[in-house]
Amino acid sequence: MRQKGLRLLLISLLMGQLCGCLFKDPIKLQKDLNENAQQIANTHGFQKQLIKTNPFILTSYQKFQTPLEPLIVYIEGDGRSVTATQQISSNPTPIDPMALKLAVLHTNAANVAYLARPCQYTPFYLDNACHPRIWSHARFSEQVIQSMDKAIEKLKEKVGAKEIHLIGFSGGAAIAVLVAARRNDVVTLRTVAGDLDHTLLSQYHNTPPLQDSLNPRSAIPQILTLPQYHFAGKEDVVVPPFVSEIFVNEIRKLGSSCAKRMVLEDVTHHKNWEKYWPSLLHLPLDCIPSS
Repeated sequence: MRQKGLRLLLISLLMGQLCGCLFKDPIKLQKDLNENAQQIANTHGFQKQLIKTNPFILTSYQKFQTPLEPLIVYIEGDGRSVTATQQISSNPTPIDPMALKLAVLHTNAANVAYLARPCQYTPFYLDNACHPRIWSHARFSEQVIQSMDKAIEKLKEKVGAKEIHLIGFSGGAAIAVLVAARRNDVVTLRTVAGDLDHTLLSQYHNTPPLQDSLNPRSAIPQILTLPQYHFAGKEDVVVPPFVSEIFVNEIRKLGSSCAKRMVLEDVTHHKNWEKYWPSLLHLPLDCIPSS
C-alpha cells in the first residue's frame, strides 16, 4: 500500500501539478497561475477571451492574424486535478500550462487558439457549473465534450475559418480525439503525451476509473481517415509510450494508413516538449502508406 502511495505521488510530481506553490493560500495561488498564463500569452501577442458555452465558460488565448485561413486549436491537459495526497483538487487550473507553451511556439500559422478545459482559469463565480466531478471522473463526459466542441465552433466563426487543426496535450488529447470524431471540418490531429485510452491508463496506474467519461479509443472508427500524429516521451511515466502505440496499432489494424507515431528519447510528461515542438510541427501529416 505504501509503495502504491509513493508511486501515485511520484506520478503527480512528474505531471508538474505539484510544487511548493501548492502550499500557498488558494486565492493567491489561483491569482499567480492566471498571471503566469497571461504573461506567456502577452509575451507572444495572444489575447484572452472567455467563451460562453452550455454550461461552462471556457478560457481561451488567441492570436488571429489572417481571417478565413485555417484555425489551429491547442487543448490543455487535465491540469491540477489532484492534490499531493491524491485528493481531488479544489481547482484544476494547471501550474504548468504545456498546451499554452506549445501554442505560442506555433509561429508559422496565421490563426492559433489555446483552449483551456472547463473550470481552468475561469473564476468560479462566473461559472456555477464547476464541480470537482468535472475535473475528475467526468473530465471527458459528453457534457464536457459538447462544451469544448461549441467553443471551437465559436472560435472558427470568429476567424471565419473553414478548416481546423486540433492539437491536444495529455488529457487534452482525449478531448481532441473525441471532438474530431464528431466534426467534419477537422483536417489534421496531433496529440502530445496523449491520454488516448483512459481505461487502459487507469488500469496501469491502479487508479479509479473515469466512469462518467467517454473513451477516445472508442472513437477510432470515426477518425480512421483523419491524418494524425501521436507524440510520446520515452521517459514519460504518466502516459507511457505504449498508450499511443496501442492506439495507433488499432487504427492500422482497421486498414488505415493515416496514423503516425513518434517516441522522443529524452522527453518526460512535461520536460523537453518545448525544445522539440517547432521541428515536430514540420513533420508531414498524410494518409499515404510508407514504402
